[in-house]
Formats: sequence, structure tokens, C-alpha cells
Amino acid sequence: MTHFGIICPPYPGHLNPQAALARELQSRGHHVTFLQIPDLESKVQSEGVNFYLIGEAIYQPGSMAETFAQLGKLSAIKALDYSLDFCQQIVEIVCQDAPKAIAKTGIEVLLVDQLEPVGETIAEYLNLPFICISCAQVIHRRADIPPFFTPWSYQNTHLAKIRNQVAYYFLDRSCQPLLQAINRYRQEWKLPDYRHIYASNARLAHISQQPRLFEFPIPDLPSHLHYVGPLRNTSPKFVSFPYEKLTEQPMIYASLGSVQNTKEAVFRCIAAACDGLDVQLVIAHGGGMSAEAVRSLPGSPLVVEYAPQPEILAHASLTITHAGMNTTLDSFSYGVPVVAIPITFEQPGTGARIRSTGVGEVLSLRKLSISRLRSLIKRVLTENSYKKNAQRIQQSIQLSGGVKQAANIIERVTQSQRSEVVEAI
Repeated sequence: MTHFGIICPPYPGHLNPQAALARELQSRGHHVTFLQIPDLESKVQSEGVNFYLIGEAIYQPGSMAETFAQLGKLSAIKALDYSLDFCQQIVEIVCQDAPKAIAKTGIEVLLVDQLEPVGETIAEYLNLPFICISCAQVIHRRADIPPFFTPWSYQNTHLAKIRNQVAYYFLDRSCQPLLQAINRYRQEWKLPDYRHIYASNARLAHISQQPRLFEFPIPDLPSHLHYVGPLRNTSPKFVSFPYEKLTEQPMIYASLGSVQNTKEAVFRCIAAACDGLDVQLVIAHGGGMSAEAVRSLPGSPLVVEYAPQPEILAHASLTITHAGMNTTLDSFSYGVPVVAIPITFEQPGTGARIRSTGVGEVLSLRKLSISRLRSLIKRVLTENSYKKNAQRIQQSIQLSGGVKQAANIIERVTQSQRSEVVEAI
């Protein structure tokens, strides 16, 4: 049996799928430990996974809530820029504390989220095998693939490649403070500098929770990249829901995830767009709205702080989402098409895949209006092609293997790595 350590961003969109993977590995007899900041202790433990504290000397408890609140006020590039300071702090925490934590706990293999690139540096420094996990979309860092933060479609042309490379150049420039923070430790540990952000060096395996059909038609993918579909299983954390309030009307489920959930204006626009339609709108705001703001929403939506998302989507006809990967994939798991309003981070890239696969419509935040949104809601609900395409993705998810396939791959490559070490000795 193996002791796995997980290093990932301290956001629910990464913690939840990583926790599902951890539970699957634990069910097979392995030991799994999250290395995380103090604010995440109760969250991780409520998911049935071991927690080991890092960052106690650097991190100010409670400051993640402040970061979330500020990020919720921002969109597009401004949100990316603001997150850099927090990411730099995480780099310092991981580099200072993770090596000691790994030695003390006896962690043997690291599962590193692609959006926490400093985790690979720790693995290289300690000469530990590591596996890259993409909870958001896979970041390929190839000239023919549009950057994750853009809404561009895939075009394998000379001009598109130039456009993509220019965008990647500006990404690396804007992330210089983060790269410099990582490279300071890499130089200290006699490792070559990182030149590009989010360019994974994984060789054992790179696991994505996208199904292969929810990706651009990319040629020549590396053999160690595996599209396994959503990383999901039953969480021990119970979320109640007033099922008795559901009607027989077609249900529209709306969520802006765990970071953008304070955008009351977007929720108001969603409620107004659904008002007057023969639908039942269910909004899960994740604690981002006050009781007064909820009462002032147009129409009569059913509003909850949290919802058991998979169970609710089993009843849904349409999802309105910020194009966060988890809500998007949960929708497709039940064959539910989407209307996406990408806000920042990787969401525009997820929106581009929604558009290219025909599983929904995409409306930029800049163009969001009640009339435009209502028009797209009507279109996706009435035109059967969206539902059919969502069902195609649903079938792809069912065949991809999900969290069990991810665990199979992890066990296989880990055992293979050990065999190679033994043979070398």
C-alpha cells in the first residue's frame, strides 16, 4: 500500500474532486493526506480524508475568506492579477513546510494539481514520484491550443498559433512574480528554472477529469495523459435540500460556484430572465448572498445556500453556470445542457469547449443582459440538438471510468515506478 500526499489550490473546485480521488484510494487500502493551510482543516476532514497542517507560521487564519470576497468582486484579467499575491503566499508555504511534512508523515507519492505548479517542484526536490491532476481543464501549453483563459476556438492554423503564443507570452509575463517565487527555491535546490507557468513536467501520468469528448480535436496527445471524466463518489458530508418545494415544471439550476457567488447582479439577471417562463429556477448561491438580497430577486426562484448538486441536476432541464468545470461536468453527467456565463480564470476556455461541442450556449459577462440571457435559455430548452449533444458527453463520461479509472492508473504507474527502482538496485 502507498501513502499519497495531495497538493492542490485551497478552493472547493479543486478540493472536492481531489477528495473523491482520495476516498477511492483509501477504499483500496492506501493512505492519503492533504497538505493544506489552516482554514481547510474542517473542510478536508468533513470529506473523510486526512489533513496535515502547513503554513502555520506564515498564513493568517481566515484570510482565505477575505481573498474569496475580493475575488468575487473582480472579473477577467483583474481577478487573475489579484490572485497572484495569494498564489505567491501559497508558494512560500508549500516550499517551506511541505518537505518537512512529507518527511514526517512518510508520504511516498504526490498527487499534484496542475494549477498548483509548485507541487511538482517539491516532488523534484525530494525525488518523489508525482502524478499531475487537472481538476480544471487540461493546460497543454502547445502553440496550437488556445490558452485556458481565452474564449478562442481550436484552429490549427499559422495565424492561430501566433495568436496563442502571444497570449501565452503575456500570461508568463503577468505571472513573473509567481515564477520568480518558485524559481528562487528551485535555484536553492539545484533545479532548473521554470520558464513557463502551468507547464507540467509529469511523466508517470497526467489525469484529467474532462471526458475526451469535452475537449478540442487535438492531435498527438501524449500517451501519459488520461481523460477519465469527473472525479466523483459519495461524500460523507450531508447537504439538505427542500425537495418538497420542487414543482412539475422544467427545472433550471443556477450556480456561480464557490468564488464568483457574490455577484448579486448576475443572480438578479438570471432570476429576471427566468421570470415569466414556464420553468422553476433553483439557485444555489454558496453563501454569497444575504437574506435581503435573496428576498429581492425577481420572480419566485427556489434559493438555497448549498445544494446536493448531482442529485438536483438529475431533475434539471438546463444549467446556468459560470462555466466552472465541476458544475459543467456534473450537468453533462446527467445529460443536461448549459448556458454559460464565463467570468474569469479557466472559465472562458471551458466556454469555448461548450460552444465547440454544441452542448449549450455561451454569453460573455460583458454582454450579459436579461433579454439576451432569456433568449438563450429559450433556445437551449427548445432546440433538441443541445440535449442530444449533452447526452453524447454523458455517454462519454459513463465510458471514461471516472474516479475508479483514475485510481487504477495511479496504482498502475506507482507500481511500475517501484518495479523500475527495484530493478535499478
